[in-house]
Amino acid sequence: MAGFSRHGFFYSRLPGMAARTTTPPVISSFIDALWMERGLAENTLAAYRSDLQGFAQWLSGRGIDNPLKASRADVMEYLGSRVAAGASRRSSARLLSTLRRFYRFQVRQGIMSEDPTARVEAPKPDRPLPAALSEAEVERLLEAPDVDTPLGQRDRCMLEVLYATGLRVSELVGLRLDQLNTRQGVVRVTGKGGKERLVPLGEAALAALDEYLAQMRPVLARGRVVDAVFITNRGEGMSRQAFWYRIRHYAEAAGIKAHLSPHTLRHSFATHLLNHGADLRVVQLLLGHSDLSTTQVYTHVARARLKALHAEHHPRG
Repeated sequence: MAGFSRHGFFYSRLPGMAARTTTPPVISSFIDALWMERGLAENTLAAYRSDLQGFAQWLSGRGIDNPLKASRADVMEYLGSRVAAGASRRSSARLLSTLRRFYRFQVRQGIMSEDPTARVEAPKPDRPLPAALSEAEVERLLEAPDVDTPLGQRDRCMLEVLYATGLRVSELVGLRLDQLNTRQGVVRVTGKGGKERLVPLGEAALAALDEYLAQMRPVLARGRVVDAVFITNRGEGMSRQAFWYRIRHYAEAAGIKAHLSPHTLRHSFATHLLNHGADLRVVQLLLGHSDLSTTQVYTHVARARLKALHAEHHPRG
């Protein structure tokens, strides 16, 4: 059991053992104020205390005996030392949030006149790498639908187009017939912010589209005039959720164990292009990213894949 005494001591009780660690009074006062004002859980208070004690100990090692004497340079150097020691950006951002709350409290109380964290920018959280399927997994996924049925041929076509173009699922299900130019082999897409882009379809996707539009779409439309390219067996446009359900169904049928998201084929499209030598700016244009930094995350995925292949196949990997 763990808890806080009225005097700001953090204590821990374990079977056959008891421990008590003192905390600088200024930190104890802050923790007590949090507890009284906010009623925060003990685990949350313990996290605040741990962060502040770590900072206080670091300051002490530099000859600063009180956290109230810390400067902006001290805060920045401490955060930098944590990053150099392997702390994640998310952890560093949380630590800065703790320090900022502590020093804002001191300013509100009139104990300090300036907040040393006021002009310190929080590091941006680490962006998780997008999950991408291997090329073999994509092939299995594309082969999963039964193209002898109207819905199976539609789904196979949707998967082919999605993988060939890197469209967002919302862009795919929102496609209209007037956005297709099968003669030139491109699709005109309206992406985020109303920005339009032309994306090449590729031979496999074009072949799948030609078959679907000529054979099974008329069966699904049942004589209705529908603008949507991909329609349900009721002759209506598909929803994003419905297609996502179909993707999961085919992934399970194909024995794909990797984590899937609605963007998995989009991520796979970008990663496989880079693996085969595509220019990053070309991939940016195809994906419709306004900022190249958004596209650069795929270079990390491609690099990680190459390292894995090297480790698996090189005799000294």
